[in-house]
Amino acid sequence: MTPLSPLPIPSFFEADRVGAIWRVPYQSLASQAKDWAAQYSITAAAEDNRRLCLVLIDVQNTFCIPDFELFVAGRSGRGAVEDNIRLCQFIYGNLGQITTIVSTLDTHTAMQVFHAEFWIDPAGANPLPMTLIHYNDVVQGKWLVNPAISPSLDDYSYHQLQEYALHYTKTLDDRGKYPLTIWPYHSMLGGIGHALVPAIEEACFFHALARHSQTRFELKGSHPLTENYSVLSPEVTQDNTGRAIAQPNTALIQFLLDFDAVIIAGQAKSHCVAWTVADLLAAIQTQDPSLAQKIYLLEDCTSPVVVPGVVDFTEQANDIFQEFAAAGMHIVQSTQPLPDWPGLG
Repeated sequence: MTPLSPLPIPSFFEADRVGAIWRVPYQSLASQAKDWAAQYSITAAAEDNRRLCLVLIDVQNTFCIPDFELFVAGRSGRGAVEDNIRLCQFIYGNLGQITTIVSTLDTHTAMQVFHAEFWIDPAGANPLPMTLIHYNDVVQGKWLVNPAISPSLDDYSYHQLQEYALHYTKTLDDRGKYPLTIWPYHSMLGGIGHALVPAIEEACFFHALARHSQTRFELKGSHPLTENYSVLSPEVTQDNTGRAIAQPNTALIQFLLDFDAVIIAGQAKSHCVAWTVADLLAAIQTQDPSLAQKIYLLEDCTSPVVVPGVVDFTEQANDIFQEFAAAGMHIVQSTQPLPDWPGLG
């Protein structure tokens, strides 16, 4: 039986490289994983009596490597790097207890509704990154759909896209969440920013081979006409004619709820983590509110968006985590032994 006590951290793990880009040595790592499993009597995940799923939200270079497009600095200035050091240590220390790892991947292309190329002002200039576009801005003609992108979106004419822009911005404004934000180009499909942080990729690969448990990858955000902060649901699911453009990820919701416990970490606490957990909670409350007790939020492995002097979402992120706790979810620390977590003792 796989030991319950924390395992040691493999000697190849180097905390000072977690914030850097490098190539994972798959072949040598594969041999080490098998040797590690034999040395510490780590059994195959299929034999687990208690099934634990670790969900990693967008632990990608674009969010987690300093100087990349949307590095999540938190208030410390190194938030995502510090989070990922702890996250790697958590994975290695609990290798024998984590049944499955699910990793989400924010996935984008150039011509999407939240990227600058989608929009122009009356003079033909694209909006700057972090521009907020409200419904009234589109009504008044302050921002227009860029006609040059229409041929790239085969299903919609330019007129249809302009009508959709009104529908989309009005839908967001009416919901009272964040308005449409023009984000810097990030998590570009095929680019280095889209990839998992190497240290996290290494830990996932090591876990997969040591435990004979394939990492499950979930792509989100690739539809050109909607934002997709949560891996479980896009921001808008229908166009202005009622035609479906994207659907909630009900298959993943059910996959997660079939586990005995679901542990969630990643970036950013104030955005994609918060909204993924909120969607999961909504599904839980529809099915059975007591299921919230199987959700564990690794609070020291996630950071909020903070741009000094511009925005600081720390308090909002903390408040929503307290709402999750009030609903029955558990806020835990990666340094706590699993047997000390509520319900896992």
